Amino acid sequence: MRILVLEDEFLIAMDVEQLCRDQGAAEVTIVGDLAEIDLRDGFSWFDAAIVDLMLGGTSTLDFAERLRSAGIPFVFASGYSDAEDLEGSFPEIKLVTKPYSGDDLIQALALACRRAKAA
Repeated sequence: MRILVLEDEFLIAMDVEQLCRDQGAAEVTIVGDLAEIDLRDGFSWFDAAIVDLMLGGTSTLDFAERLRSAGIPFVFASGYSDAEDLEGSFPEIKLVTKPYSGDDLIQALALACRRAKAA
């Protein structure tokens, strides 16, 4: 599986990358800025995503909507703890709050992938 890690905190991104590799990810791409994603051609370069809610003060919710529309499984992983906004807009997407355990993050992403395959 190829995983996108959308995270602007370098140390957290590196930890998540290692966690994904330890769980067997074939490729993990760290992106810290939404503009970098816009330079790429579509979403064919990853199979699932771990998305921080805020990158340098910019919301990633529009990007998350694009992922959902494309049928790409993802989870939110963020220090943003007010989940009410997400529950209304993204009721099916799991929010794993920072600091999170690796097991919680991997389980949430696995569940998202299973749901996507079932759809």
